[in-house]
Amino acid sequence: MKVLITGSNGFVAQNLIATLEERNDVEILRFTRDDDVSRLDELTGQADFIFHLAGVNRPQNPADFKSGNTGLTQQLCDSIVRSGRRTPVIYSSSTQATQDNPYGLSKREAEDALSALAEQHGSPVYLFRLPNVFGKWARPNYNSAVATFCHNINRGLPIQINDPAAAITLVYVDDVVARFVELMDGAVADDRYCTIAPQYRITVGDLAAQLETFRDSRKTLVTAAVGTGLTRALYATYVSYLQPERFSYEVPKYGDPRGVFVEMLKTQDSGQFSYFTAHPGVTRGGHYHHSKTEKFLVIKGRARFRFRHILTGEFHEQDTDGDKPEIVETVPGWTHDITNIGDDEMVVMLWANEIFDRARPDTFARPL
Repeated sequence: MKVLITGSNGFVAQNLIATLEERNDVEILRFTRDDDVSRLDELTGQADFIFHLAGVNRPQNPADFKSGNTGLTQQLCDSIVRSGRRTPVIYSSSTQATQDNPYGLSKREAEDALSALAEQHGSPVYLFRLPNVFGKWARPNYNSAVATFCHNINRGLPIQINDPAAAITLVYVDDVVARFVELMDGAVADDRYCTIAPQYRITVGDLAAQLETFRDSRKTLVTAAVGTGLTRALYATYVSYLQPERFSYEVPKYGDPRGVFVEMLKTQDSGQFSYFTAHPGVTRGGHYHHSKTEKFLVIKGRARFRFRHILTGEFHEQDTDGDKPEIVETVPGWTHDITNIGDDEMVVMLWANEIFDRARPDTFARPL
């Protein structure tokens, strides 16, 4: 399949191209603002599907709205007609197409031209009135608050918020691309006017606060719930604006004659991750918990875990080593310790189900 993408240097287009290039059944044809419109006949004559993503949204001359949106779209439609092909077209319009400002009018007129193409020529047309699209590679200080905030917060630059309570609607670029590709691959749309799901609603103040928690997490080690939904998408976007020299960061290391202890990551409701070392013959632990649980994974060296029930005195012992990935879990009401029984330094990963609270540590010394 040959796919034509207009505006192929743009933010959404770059994400779309990256996805399409992962496939071996798609050849990408590109059209940018540097190309003469005379190329459209050549390109539409080859294209099996068209993503019309080119447009103008912040010109120096308002007249460019008409030429860059309505005019280019009409030229594309005329070129498709001349090709004799009923090529499907996805158009990235805007929610402002319902408004009577110069930008909105030019987008609505572009939609009208494509609707006429569908009705008179038979090309399937999919119109997306996109709200604010965010994600990697969006241009900061242009027309995306998310991109600007991510860029500035990452660099310690101030951000400007005129009304923290102002709400914005967002869609994530990966969701946009996924829906576009579904239609390219033959999915059926219920209507000519298509939507992206999910859509997220957030205030500008809350958006800035969320991005600042991502920044602060490198110091607090407490991460937000970045595995699903808007927080996941915002976190992926935020880190995409990191400068290479900031890809890494140090975390505190606590050492004593037994070895070192390093906390890596803390979550708000699912505990924390860390690791520790122990020299040969060193025993660590010798305590019990009432509710806290832990998972240990020896990744280097040999370890002996010992457990004793604090009421019955029942005893359990087991050995594990870094050559066998085996989780050893502590159980409330059993005092426990771990000893390095090897000849080399032992390294152990540790997950605890809660962040350590010095005021209520739920950790009580009781040697075995």
